[in-house]
Amino acid sequence: MYEILVERRAERDLKGLPVQDFHRIIAVIRGLAENPRPPGCRKTVGSKNDWRIRSGTYRIVYEIDDRSEAIRVMRVRHRREIYR
Repeated sequence: MYEILVERRAERDLKGLPVQDFHRIIAVIRGLAENPRPPGCRKTVGSKNDWRIRSGTYRIVYEIDDRSEAIRVMRVRHRREIYR
């Protein structure tokens, strides 16, 4: 079981979401604790440990540290804004 750490930027991103999207995304983030590389996740190009996963029209960008079994959620943004 991995520990989930949410960065301050990701917390701010989550606070601005509509309620139904918020609950759906939180469920996805909690699921990462059991399976940090679920079906549909992709490794971010050009980085060692950064991954992304979709949740509707939103993207969750996170980092996996297998040594300490921790997942650090860095950003949660709409797909048109996440890569800017």
